Amino acid sequence: MALSLSPPLPLSAGQMTDLIHTEKELVQSLKEYILAEESKLAAVKSWANKLDSLTQVSSSDPEGFLAHPVNAYKLMKRLHTEWSQLESLVLQDPSEGFISNISTHRPFFPDQEDEKGAAKALMRLQDTYQLDSESFSRGKLPGLHSNVLLTVDDCFDMGKTAYNDGDYYHSVLWMQQALRQLDMGEDSVASKATVLDYLSYSVYQMGDLPRAIELTLRLVALDSGHQRAGANLRYFEQLLSKQLTEVKQSELTSFEEPIQIGTYARPKDHLPEREVYEALCRGEGVQMTEKRRSGLFCRYHDGNRNPRLLLRPMMEEDEWDSPRIVRYLNALSHDEIETIKQLAKPNLARATVRDPKTGVLTTANYRVSKSAWLEGEDDPVVARVNQRIEDITGLTVRTAELLQVANYGVGGQYEPHFDFSRMSDVEAGGATVFPDFGAAIRPKKGTAVFWYNLFSSGEGDYRTRHAACPVLVGNKWVSNKWIHERGQEFRRPCGLTPGN
Repeated sequence: MALSLSPPLPLSAGQMTDLIHTEKELVQSLKEYILAEESKLAAVKSWANKLDSLTQVSSSDPEGFLAHPVNAYKLMKRLHTEWSQLESLVLQDPSEGFISNISTHRPFFPDQEDEKGAAKALMRLQDTYQLDSESFSRGKLPGLHSNVLLTVDDCFDMGKTAYNDGDYYHSVLWMQQALRQLDMGEDSVASKATVLDYLSYSVYQMGDLPRAIELTLRLVALDSGHQRAGANLRYFEQLLSKQLTEVKQSELTSFEEPIQIGTYARPKDHLPEREVYEALCRGEGVQMTEKRRSGLFCRYHDGNRNPRLLLRPMMEEDEWDSPRIVRYLNALSHDEIETIKQLAKPNLARATVRDPKTGVLTTANYRVSKSAWLEGEDDPVVARVNQRIEDITGLTVRTAELLQVANYGVGGQYEPHFDFSRMSDVEAGGATVFPDFGAAIRPKKGTAVFWYNLFSSGEGDYRTRHAACPVLVGNKWVSNKWIHERGQEFRRPCGLTPGN
């Protein structure tokens, strides 16, 4: 039997048409891939240009750059959040050099808690110095106007940090600012619906049901399918059903007025003298009258004819009369300051306080700074400073604590406290205040401020409860030396009268 072979049947026209469409789809997919690669490259170039310009400015004067609290916050946010976004972008087409480099440095990047801490620092400054979110967002700080701006997404992240912490007071302030900038047409990743969602619920938590309803109505109008908005609106309406029947729409629009500091009362906290403390930080309520000031003097101080001070006595200024607080000018030279800072930097760690119940050292929200402790044996400069303290005060430092070096960065503070248990200028904030008698001692570079926190009888002088105000603009370095009463028996004899 013969076998005949038939040629294969050609594809039908329909099949060929499908292939044409398939090819067209593949070409379109190829174009989209090219566009995606070009877009990615353009985005990376944009990042590189922006960061190149920024790092040139920041690296030319790191401390000056970080003196602005918004710069410090945005550095934390950039390294924790935005560099991760860039890393993800590059990982779409892995670049081994970049990934290796960023992976090497990643262990040293700020983490989520660092970014959260920087955000809270801005909120502390906002509270203490009564700054509205608009001022912060536009770089307007007391005595300083700069082009350091907070974007919608920056404000949203600030608000979200507060929201996640149950701090609806600050969440309202920052979500309102994000909404304000969105209404002005600013682009953002966060949508207006998302901002309204957070804002309306935060306002509700502050007890303002009418405004919460108005904001939720706006959210529903923007996104009618928003499931949580509808549920929240029904819940709010149930709570306010009686009042809603009496509120006209025209009255509801009055809630469009921006929320400012003062719209809602800030929740009370653990610190009874907070209002006095913060007012002093702003320079308000200082109890120094002209009559009292006329009794303050300046003089040369030779430490009771101390041989080391005879030829070069210290300039001493009265800062306060009772309790007596004095300031010594040029107590530290610029070179000594720089040496002490360099010695301290490798050992800086979050400052701790002693838990009054357990006696264990722990960190606390009311003390926000980093500190290190230096011994006289660490460097001749430290030994020289210790000797100078002894010469000036006339007290032995053999029983004193080590020289503490504290750095108060963005929002750094130490709320009112007792010590019985200044190295740099700052442009704004950072004073040491005494709420009990209304004193505010401003930081001045290279000076030393001295007071006794114990009476000569050994009793604590409770008037000396003091606080380090948050640094608004600048970078505050302080050296502290706590001199104990032990060993001072013949240098400061014990008084027999209590309270003296």
